[in-house]
Amino acid sequence: MHKSGFVNIIGNPNVGKSTLMNAFVGENLSIITAKSQTTRHRIMGIVSGDDFQIVYSDTPGIIKPKYKLQSSMMKFVNTAIGDADVIVYVTDVIEKPDKNIEYIERLNNIEIPIILIINKIDLTTQQILNDLAEQWQKLLPKALIYPASALEKFNLENIFSKILKLIPEGPAYYEKDSLTDKNMRFFASEIIREKILQCYEKEIPYCVEVSIESFIEDKNMYSIEAVIYVARESQKGIIIGHGGKALKRVGTEARKDMEKFFDKKVFLKTFVKVDPDWRDNEQQLKRFGYIQD
Repeated sequence: MHKSGFVNIIGNPNVGKSTLMNAFVGENLSIITAKSQTTRHRIMGIVSGDDFQIVYSDTPGIIKPKYKLQSSMMKFVNTAIGDADVIVYVTDVIEKPDKNIEYIERLNNIEIPIILIINKIDLTTQQILNDLAEQWQKLLPKALIYPASALEKFNLENIFSKILKLIPEGPAYYEKDSLTDKNMRFFASEIIREKILQCYEKEIPYCVEVSIESFIEDKNMYSIEAVIYVARESQKGIIIGHGGKALKRVGTEARKDMEKFFDKKVFLKTFVKVDPDWRDNEQQLKRFGYIQD
């Protein structure tokens, strides 16, 4: 008997969805920062054994969209709810259970099995955790509730065992040695975007998109050219920094992480361009992979 299924991870921003998926997959496929809206795409991580294959999906945090980019991000979430064999809804010990209640109501109206993970339990007491679990059981009566710490990898084995029981019988969807559905260009752009999220404050990271214009592999290294798009001329100046120092730092840190991730030398060139409407421009959003044909 072989089991296979799509296990889609959803929840509000900053609850630890990406940390959880990376822990399940055993690789850092999703970038992680303390800023909300770090995850913009739906990213699949594939875990295979002799008699099973689990295809996890990390999704953007649930928000109320203000522009087309965010609407596209929420489409990834809505699609993930629709095509799951198991939904993993992640909350934590900090957020209030009734945040984005319309999604909770939606989950109550579907037949898909739901595992609700209360993450970051290392930051609270047993009493608060018990109270939270009670509140969540009332809000999502059919959900199976698990306390966890994705960062400490606490209780993940039990959750994995339950997921394995819940997924249906079926053949593998991907080759058994596959790790993700994304290509190397995607991960190169995400690594650069992660460094921008870490290195800049305020609105800058949310106005930025990274496009890999050239990705050439030879025997000894990858040669990569990336364009960082910003919404305003003033943001271009901030990204570059005095004498180019800020951009150089981003490039150096991104290159080091790429070399670890790709296990190969990387030569990285970065450029900055201004495109005031990229977050609302359908053609650009298609080019960046947010809108599918």
